[in-house]
Order: sequence, then structure tokens, then C-alpha cells
Amino acid sequence: MLLLPQGKAYSRESGERESNTLRIMSYNIRNGRGMDDVADFRRTAEVIRKVCPDVVAVQEIDSVTGRSGGKDVLREIAGLTLMHPVYAPAIDYDGGKYGIGMLSKEKPLGYRYLPLPGREEARALLIVEFETYIYCCTHLSLTEEDRMLSLSAIRQAAASARKPFFIAGDMNAHPGSEFIRQLQNDFVVLTDMKKPTFPADDPDETIDYIAAYAKDTAAFTRISSRVWDEPAASDHRPILADIIFKQPADKIFRTEPYLQNPVGNGITVMWQTTVPAYSWVEYGTDKEHLQKARTIVDGQVICNDLQNKIRLDGLQPGKTYYYRVCSQEIMLYQAYKKVFGETAVSDFHTFTLPDAAETDFTAIIFNDLHKNSETLQALYEQVKDLKYDFVIFNGDCIDDPANHDEATRFLSELNVTVGADRVPVFYIRGNHEIRNAYSIGLRRLFDYVGDKTYGAFNWGDTRIVMLDCGEDKPDTHWVYYGLNDFSDLRKAQAGFLREELSSKAFRKASKRVLVHHIPVFGKGEDYDSYNPCREEWGAILEKAPFAVSINAHTHRFAFIPKGANGNNYPVVVGGGPRMDGATVMVLQKKGKGMTLRVLNAKGETLQEADL
Repeated sequence: MLLLPQGKAYSRESGERESNTLRIMSYNIRNGRGMDDVADFRRTAEVIRKVCPDVVAVQEIDSVTGRSGGKDVLREIAGLTLMHPVYAPAIDYDGGKYGIGMLSKEKPLGYRYLPLPGREEARALLIVEFETYIYCCTHLSLTEEDRMLSLSAIRQAAASARKPFFIAGDMNAHPGSEFIRQLQNDFVVLTDMKKPTFPADDPDETIDYIAAYAKDTAAFTRISSRVWDEPAASDHRPILADIIFKQPADKIFRTEPYLQNPVGNGITVMWQTTVPAYSWVEYGTDKEHLQKARTIVDGQVICNDLQNKIRLDGLQPGKTYYYRVCSQEIMLYQAYKKVFGETAVSDFHTFTLPDAAETDFTAIIFNDLHKNSETLQALYEQVKDLKYDFVIFNGDCIDDPANHDEATRFLSELNVTVGADRVPVFYIRGNHEIRNAYSIGLRRLFDYVGDKTYGAFNWGDTRIVMLDCGEDKPDTHWVYYGLNDFSDLRKAQAGFLREELSSKAFRKASKRVLVHHIPVFGKGEDYDSYNPCREEWGAILEKAPFAVSINAHTHRFAFIPKGANGNNYPVVVGGGPRMDGATVMVLQKKGKGMTLRVLNAKGETLQEADL
């Protein structure tokens, strides 16, 4: 019989790498009866749970027989393993049926079963279709002649398939038999034929196999296979094979490339892939003469990861560069064997590094978006027509990241919205980026200037200093569970500030801009009770010759004039994530002059200041 296509369901959440991997299992369960002659479905289910397969071909199963106490054995085990059952009866038996079946985490699209010859008892071939593959289960006759007659039906089913085709089961044939030799003309056996599978307590015969249709083997690679060490739950041992399907080239890129850390005549290109990859960047001042860059550390290429970070050095400031990113899937990475899949190549993108002699630039600054897409898009609508050179996200934008997927989704939206493939983006950490399970992992998604969450860089003749304020409560607060120590981080930045303010780059700059999340000056009465940044940095900053300090955190726009709160320069504080209070800032340098304009989500100018 053939079922109509159905939806897809999973018994647990799958990660990116799991989306194209498959653990195939085959198990003759002897109807749940172990070597001790005790029928125990829970014991059988526990074996399957330990193997943790995606799909299991199951042989020797009763369905509502007297022997099984009227129970549907496969459905009982399915309930215990949280898998979808498909049953194929081979014979009538003891008031019910006896046959084969399949359990799967993914709900099948459909299935059918065919009768196969067996003179001692009729046999069956169960063919189950899933989204990306077909898996078949069989339990072949004890007679070689019947097994050979079954082979034509197996070949025909495989030849008509339009997806990778796998077959598994108790084939009652030894590796040297004519049946196995003939099977290998069209199939590749994925399990180790030298490893015995029967009897379970002291196996000395190999009669259980998992095989793939030979023409499909280019679509995947086998990672490993094994006979599971289970001597008691059945008279056969379970077998399994782990495989990886090739990811199509058009599904390898997870994100667009985004630019980071444009300092020292270099820039960093970052992007993510859906599968582990070997990645590189091809770049040049024209599309015909390209150089290749990849990341090499201690003589080894950094690869086999989902996160890709490639540094381009030795660039000419003021020149426009074309670049494209390339990622080739790594399907298998072992000491003496590596298997590669498809290669994805992006379209060309461009960027231009600032020339030291260039005095003019435009930057846009966002803050406190708190993963609010509506606010981001409304604010960007007000600045999208500007020709800007870089973007700063001043904290609490990717807030409380619970996991990599959650962080990546909004990071990607931020980058795509502002065109981070063509202009570099700076991410300054706010206190909400420090919270939740992926907060430490968030660092892997950025390439910080100087490899620290604080630092300084020049854009033309303007010096921009960025600080990391840490959390907004004491390290001893119960909510941090003793896992924070921002006191030392702030002390380190005090040392950095002293060095920076006396540096040649700072002193020679025509304008100097300070950017950090939590205001040091003019936080407002609701926030002044705890201000460790002012305690640590206030004496250093109160006389520093900055043109402006750009801050955030309070969710209320504020402009604090020079001298109003001990500040030696104006302090501008951005608004919050709600549409009625959100702001975007536009910092422009033209010649010797600098202006800062603050806009709300309606495009109204809240403040315009000459700096």
C-alpha cells in the first residue's frame, strides 16, 4: 500500500549539523524476547534509545498475536522511544500478524510493502520514503534460492527510486554467499562484514547488513559503522551506520558575509555556513585578478567549523576592493581521510578602507534594539538614503542570547539591513549581551578591534574610542551566581584609557569620539545609585578632550551639555526599543567640522549638535 505524503515531525530538536546527517540502525528484535527467553519490550526500547538512531529497520515483530498478549509490539516500542512506527505483515500468526517494521524520528512521507518468496514462511520488503531518502527493511528467507529470487525485487525498487536508497535487515546470508556477492553488484554494504552479529551472547556469524544503492553513494559519505554491544535483549545484535548527505551548494551559506575590524590596512570578512566547511575569500581591485585568503594558525588552516573568519591584510586605503566568499563542505575530517562536498561561491561584494588623508565620513549608530525587528526597520528607513561609511551597534541589540541560532538570526538581520557586506560594522557590548546561555559564545560572531571588547581606531583623522561597561549591577548580585567579574575588566580599561589618551594617534586626531553603552556622565536619577564606570574611569575622562560621548542604556533620549554633570564634552544618550522612544544617530565629519543628528522612528530630528 502507498500512503499520501504527510508532514514532517521530529522527536527532538535537531541542530544544523544534524540536518544532513543520518544514523541508520537495523535490529532483529525476536519479538522482544531476549537470550534469557523473557519477552521485555521495554528492554528492547532501551537498546534503541541508547543507540539514538534516526531510523531503525526492525525484524521479527508480532502484531496483536496471542503470543504477544494481544499487543501491537512495534507501536508499544514506538511509544517508548518516541518514534513513528510503520508495520509490514509477512504472515498471519496466532490470531494476528508477524512481520517487519520501521521506527523513525521523522514522520514518513509514505510507505509500501511487497511480498518476497520464502518456502519456510513468506517474507516481505518494506519501503519507507522520507524527505531526503528511502529506507527499506527486510528479513530474507533461510533458503538461498529464495534469497536470490528476492534480489530482483530489491533491485527493481532501488532502480525506481528518485532519492538515495538504503536497505537493511536480517538477510540470513553470510558474507561469502552467492546472494551477498550478487547484492554487491548493485549495492555498497555500509556495515563491517567482518564483525559477527549472531548469536547475540557470543556472535560468530554475520547475517545482518545495512547497504546503499551504489549509484547513490556520491550523494553521501559514511562516517562510521558498528555492531552494538548488546548480548541479551535479542538473539541478534543491533547494527548501525552513520552517514552524512552532501549539502547542496545553494544551501551551504547560512548568512551573508559581514565586515569587521577595518584597521591596520586590513579588514575581516565573516560569515556562517550550515555545515562544517573549508572556507576562503577571493579578492582584488578588479574581478579578473584575485588573491586568495584563508585563516592559518600555527601552520594549519582553520576549518571544519560553521563560523568563518578570514582576515585580508596589506590592503590599500582608499581603494575599492571586490571580494567573494567560498565555502566547501567538509563531510569527513579524520586523521588520514577527509571527504569534501559541494562548494558554494557568493556573488561579488565591495568595500573601501578609509584613506588616512580623508577627513570626511558618515557613521550611523543604533542602540538598545533588544532584537526588535520593527524598531530596527523603522529607524533604518530614516537613514537608508545616506551614504554612510560604517555602522556602530552600541549595545543591547542582540540581547539575552539563549543559543547560537537565536543570536545568528538577529545578527544576520542587523547586518543585512545596514549592508554589512559593504560597510564595516562595530558591535559594542551592552549589559544584555552579557546575559543568557550564549552570551560567552557571542564573542565568536565578532572580530573585535585588538581582539578585546574595547579598543580604538582611526577613521581618517578622527579617533574613535570604544569601551565595554560590563553589567549594570554589582558582580556580587545574586542574579549573576558568582559568574561575573567586571571589576577587573573595568580596571583593565582604565589602564587602556590612560595609554590611549597619551598616544600619538589620539593626540594627533582632529576629532575624538567616545562610544560606550552605559553613560558615565548624566545617566539620570534612576541609574546614579550604581555607577562603577564613573568610579573607575571618571577621573580619567572628566578632562579628556573628546568631541562627544555617545551612550545608551537608559531607554530615554537625552542630551547633556558640556559641563552639566562633570562632563568635559556633550553626552548624547540614545532611546529604547519601543517605537515611541527609539532613536538612530548620524555622526558626520566634513572637513574640520563634525555634527551629530538624532532621529526618531518617524524621521523627526530630536537633536542636532555641532561638535
